[in-house]
Amino acid sequence: MEQLSQWLWKQEYWLPPGIRWEDMEKMEGSRRPLPRDLLLALPLALGFIMLRYAFERRVAFPLSRVLGVKDQVRLKVTPAPNLEAFYTKNSRQPTQSEITSLVNQCDLTHRQVETWFRNRRNLDRPSNSKKFCEASWRFVFYLVAFTAGLVSLINTDWFWDQRECWRGFPQQPVQDAHYWYYMLELGFYWSLLLCVSVDVKRKDFKEQIVHHFATIFLLGFSYCSNYIRIGTLVMLVHDSSDFLLESAKMFNYAGWKKTCDSLFVIFAAVFLVTRLVFLCFTFLFSFSFYFNLNYFYLLETFLIFIKILTFSFFLFLDKDERSDVESEPEEEENEEEEEEEEDRSSWRKRKVVLDSRLAMLSSSCVLNNLTNQKADANRRLPKAR
Repeated sequence: MEQLSQWLWKQEYWLPPGIRWEDMEKMEGSRRPLPRDLLLALPLALGFIMLRYAFERRVAFPLSRVLGVKDQVRLKVTPAPNLEAFYTKNSRQPTQSEITSLVNQCDLTHRQVETWFRNRRNLDRPSNSKKFCEASWRFVFYLVAFTAGLVSLINTDWFWDQRECWRGFPQQPVQDAHYWYYMLELGFYWSLLLCVSVDVKRKDFKEQIVHHFATIFLLGFSYCSNYIRIGTLVMLVHDSSDFLLESAKMFNYAGWKKTCDSLFVIFAAVFLVTRLVFLCFTFLFSFSFYFNLNYFYLLETFLIFIKILTFSFFLFLDKDERSDVESEPEEEENEEEEEEEEDRSSWRKRKVVLDSRLAMLSSSCVLNNLTNQKADANRRLPKAR
């Protein structure tokens, strides 16, 4: 264990050539980054979760009603203990053989069992109000984080000249504002990772988990290595477009299409300028002059990895929202097609029955006419004779 610790904290891995850990301890200033500071992110994450819970119920949900967010009316299912047990323990989409087995266990037809599972799945799908509340929470955090980060950085030298990020590196004391900026961002992403199982599950669910892990690693690694100056700039660049995306989602759920489209256009422009121009050609370009090349390649790899994940999210966008498609959209379409097909088949059956009855009625009418004509002829025959 001791050998592993010595290897992990080897100064050649963390510090530029000629700098030792003893030199870092002699750093001027009231605060210097320490790995144990990262433990503060965990209680902050729990605090964010509780704050989010209160915000969504006290602020976001009433706001959704003011903006006109409407939830789809969904049919409730009849109580069926056997079907509910199978739904919760085995599968939400039973096969035909499993449906046949369930039919034998309860007093329902094959069609009624299929309808029960369809309505039960619809009840578990997230409502527009839930998605609006999630987007509202992220919008508020990203907006506050961007505003606070901009206020704390706009008067610094490295905000206007990124080469100042590396002047005197790594013996750079950490200002309290930038320390809390780091800890709050780290705690927020931990809270997103802890809540990912209860949030709306989207198509990019796996990519989101990988993205959160990579972001937490980059924040922790850059803090321990005292890459805080350039790290705060990178966080500011990312926050500058995220709150625009979340606001576009909010108006999409509220049905404000024109406002949503306008916000999405602004988001796309800000996203491309900040992520491609400033981040790639300004911030990362300054790394090559003042950076330990080993860490330059490592952080560059992780930042490019996050860019790939971000662009994968961008590909999932449909007009205004990042991958805002539930995990079972195809199922819903298939179910609608099945319902339409069943409706058509029922109408075909009714048409066949109606045609047969009309045929029987017409044939009976013809027979009655023939019978009446024969009776009239028989009555007229004696008179003619």
